[in-house]
Amino acid sequence: MVLDDNSQSEATQILLDRLNLDIKPETLVEELTVAQQQMVEIAKALSVNAKVLIMDEPTAALTESEIESLFKVTNMLKDQGVGIVYISHRLEELALIADRATVMRDGTFIGTVDYHTVLIDDLIAMMVGRDLGDIYPNRANKPSDETVLEVTNLTREGVLHGVNFELKRGEILGFSGLMGAGRSEVARAIFGADPIDSGEIKLFGKKVEINSVYEAIEHGIAYLTEDRKKDGLALGMSVQDNIMLSSFDDYSSQFGVIDETRSDNISLDLKQKLRIKTPNLEQLAGNLSGGNQQKIIIAKWLCKNTEILIFDEPTRGIDVGAKLEIYELINQLTKQGKSVIVISSELPEILGMCDRILVMRNGVITGELSAEVANQENIMKYATLEG
Repeated sequence: MVLDDNSQSEATQILLDRLNLDIKPETLVEELTVAQQQMVEIAKALSVNAKVLIMDEPTAALTESEIESLFKVTNMLKDQGVGIVYISHRLEELALIADRATVMRDGTFIGTVDYHTVLIDDLIAMMVGRDLGDIYPNRANKPSDETVLEVTNLTREGVLHGVNFELKRGEILGFSGLMGAGRSEVARAIFGADPIDSGEIKLFGKKVEINSVYEAIEHGIAYLTEDRKKDGLALGMSVQDNIMLSSFDDYSSQFGVIDETRSDNISLDLKQKLRIKTPNLEQLAGNLSGGNQQKIIIAKWLCKNTEILIFDEPTRGIDVGAKLEIYELINQLTKQGKSVIVISSELPEILGMCDRILVMRNGVITGELSAEVANQENIMKYATLEG
């Protein structure tokens, strides 16, 4: 077969022009942004005269401006008669482009509704299988007076500037602030992932030196990163291997031979307790939904019996039903006496889950709010406060 490069280039340019893309046909795909790569995928579908386009979480890695451009293209294609199946857990996006919404839960068809008339609360109720009510669990158990973590003058040049805070047993402590405020950097420093220039960390009243992730884990600290696929999971490994990943040494003989029976029992027990939805424990972690992947990471740290868990954007990229389960799991952890730090860009999540909230700006804690007085307005005030 001989390809006519000129004809191919002309046909490609027509498709790119149709999508208003300022890309040359000969440009290498690896040189494009994620948003441009997605547009090229759409152009590829149109090249075979596709009448139906299925888009699965297309905005997961896009900026707000890129999402806006994508929606312009999808609306244009809709006007041209192309049917679009748009799979997403982001209800605010569906409100902008969807005509109808079909809800599925646990592999079962729940119903189809007119998106222009349905109430969001009713749609969420269909997704989670019960009335929405308050999606955040009741914080009936209060933190104790025991300080499990004390951070003093934590400093990293150009990043963190004299950060001070305490974490109590059974407490959910929230970190809020704008992007780049230093929230994740605090977590990474405590977890030994990033070096510090000065400062002191005490665990249960005793000063400790944490110079590596290994040392943090040995001290009972767990960190669930904001990018679970990149930093939290081995996607090509089984669910069971991921659960046991931080604990292989604990369940191995002195010769490094893993006790398969104990490993099987522990993994199965955590799968059931956390309601991880997977056909079996040999399933690859990369094949599971975002919510179930997050549960695997939680199971991994519970297997290690950690006392302090740091959740960085715990519900990013997961659907409403899975969010409720993650919230309940976090609440249950504190009932067991564990202490939790939640870093989140979603203010309702911070307000709904946390006992106390620390607000950061430019590597400094600018405010501390109790759950009783915190609201979106005073959080944003501290997040944008000069000085």
